[in-house]
Amino acid sequence: MDKLEDLEIFLKTVDEISELVMDLKSPEVDVQHKALERADCYVAALDEPCSTKVNKTTINTKPPLPPPLDLQNESPDNFMKIIERDAEDRRARRSAKAKKATVFKDKGNEAYAQEDYETAVKYYSDGLAELRDMQPLYTNRAQAHIKLGKYKEAISDCEWALKCNERCTKAYLHMGKAYLALQKYKESRNCFKKIVEVQPEKEKMVKEYLTQVDLEERRESQEMNARQEFDKGEGNNTRVPQLLEKLSRPGHIPLYYRGALESLSQAVNDCTARTLFRLNNGFGLISSNDTVRSCLLQKTKDPESQEMCASALKLWRAVCCGNVENQKLLMTFPLTRQSIVQLMTSENVAVQKECLALLCVYSLAPRGRRLAADNLDVPMLVKNLMACISNPKQQHEAAVNILENFAAENKFGVQLRDVLTDSVIVPFTTLLRNISKSNRPVLASAISVIGCLARDDVICHNLAHDPECWKAFVVGIRQCSACEFKEVIYPMLGLIINLSAIRSPIIEDQAVSLCNCCLGLLRDTDGRVITRATGVLSTVLPQSSQAVQHVVEGGVVPSLRLLLKGTGKSATKYAIKTLAVCTAASQLAQEELVKSDKKLSILRNLLASSCDEIVTGNAALCLAHCLGLEGIGSTLLGTDIVLLLLRHAAGDAKRTAVRQNAAIALGKLCQSEPRHVEKVRELHGFEILHSCMKLATGTL
Repeated sequence: MDKLEDLEIFLKTVDEISELVMDLKSPEVDVQHKALERADCYVAALDEPCSTKVNKTTINTKPPLPPPLDLQNESPDNFMKIIERDAEDRRARRSAKAKKATVFKDKGNEAYAQEDYETAVKYYSDGLAELRDMQPLYTNRAQAHIKLGKYKEAISDCEWALKCNERCTKAYLHMGKAYLALQKYKESRNCFKKIVEVQPEKEKMVKEYLTQVDLEERRESQEMNARQEFDKGEGNNTRVPQLLEKLSRPGHIPLYYRGALESLSQAVNDCTARTLFRLNNGFGLISSNDTVRSCLLQKTKDPESQEMCASALKLWRAVCCGNVENQKLLMTFPLTRQSIVQLMTSENVAVQKECLALLCVYSLAPRGRRLAADNLDVPMLVKNLMACISNPKQQHEAAVNILENFAAENKFGVQLRDVLTDSVIVPFTTLLRNISKSNRPVLASAISVIGCLARDDVICHNLAHDPECWKAFVVGIRQCSACEFKEVIYPMLGLIINLSAIRSPIIEDQAVSLCNCCLGLLRDTDGRVITRATGVLSTVLPQSSQAVQHVVEGGVVPSLRLLLKGTGKSATKYAIKTLAVCTAASQLAQEELVKSDKKLSILRNLLASSCDEIVTGNAALCLAHCLGLEGIGSTLLGTDIVLLLLRHAAGDAKRTAVRQNAAIALGKLCQSEPRHVEKVRELHGFEILHSCMKLATGTL
């Protein structure tokens, strides 16, 4: 590879020649003459001897190059043609080299994908031999060097990539990784921070890498301190290796190994002891001990084996508590990954308790949750946790807390998409159908877990289209209403609101039963429950005309009027939307509203005071529905209805539906009672209506 100075000289020369070409085209004669003199200097330089050291006695078999052109007397036009022809030749040669370099790059990428990193490096190097300023070749080769453990070479490649493109974030990324592997933490951090300076939108990714740097630096510090403490030979610092040595002795009875495990659990009570456990291959010794291994795999289920199994899980928890490096190392053993998932459903209470306690350690922090998501059988893990929650005789409170923490991690939702029914829906619906005092404490958290999982679009869609899920909701609401489990009804209604935002024929089938339950909840004494029951009506009723007729006949309109008189924003939004749905589909609903409020003062108050476009839009829509009744337009004479509707028709609402509904309502008002036309004319309303004519076509 040429030296950096060569590249800089070349780039400087290019700039000078570009400036020379511009001067030759200058309309000023003096500038042209000076440019010609400078051009002569460049041409004369072609005759200077080459500084490259070669054996001058070698016979040159190639024909000599033609003598340089004498451009001293050439006109500016001829000189420009020569320069342009030379530039075109250079472009053609560069294009040919770029094609060859690209072929080598593609071959290198293919080798890299096959994990043949040596071959990948060779191809990338061949590409650079063709074109030395092709930035992707440097970054790709740096990535391959990292895989081969050649970190210094990777850093060098990244530096060259940045010479080609100083904003190359891939170069900073690979350089940061290489510095981290060399334990140069300050340099690594600086590289990762550069990425954010270039691309601020990658802040989240950079934060993850900076956390990794912090963890590696902490690990190195812990291990250095642990070795120093061990060299002092005091307290637990010598006890941990001694106990691990006992575990490595084969042929002893289970009681012997259990004693060593229990002693270790007590000994690893600080950071130094936990680090020494890792440095002395503690995880490997336990996994390779046949007696302990047999217990963890539940090949023997006698009391002694169960106690040893619990002791091993207890030790793992003690070692991993607050130690990310130990958590990561524990997950590298297949025995661990298999036993953690299976043992949480053990019939032995102590084993199940210790297994869940270990999982709790992983669930408390984002990094631990990601380790679990990347290494454990997530579908089986969730299924077993749901089984624990459904069984009040087991550790259901611990299980639901763990699952609630894990559900916050997006990876868990993604891995559950294809097995949702078996792992989640079946145990969840079973739980809803069997609500009792024994499982009451965990029901709200279990529903919250499903709500977290439903943030995944695929899971949300599957839940909304699952018939057993909706049947279970109806059963669950009825059981909770009968037992007055309001702390369970409240989150359940919230989950139903979210799921019913998706149109589904399954929801339509269950709409009457579900709305009937919510109709009863409108008479509840808890305002939060009433609000959410109204929210369910607002999302479910639009999917079923039969359900609309059912709730109207059941007296929903008076209940909605009472809610609209209140001050709660959510309650008002849900109530007016529900009322709009009812008055659109049912004349009975219109008549009941007008009968109880002849001048529609509730709707007019909402139009006058609400700043929420959903509320004002639905209020205008309700008004338009009611204006279809005979005589209602006359009762509104002398009110501010025209002014209110014109204000919203002329407004700058982001939702065009607000202006449209106001215009439609105003048109129906004038049709119902022509005397309102005078008020419209007095307020220059026709100009306003003309501006939104497209929204109100066919209504005036």
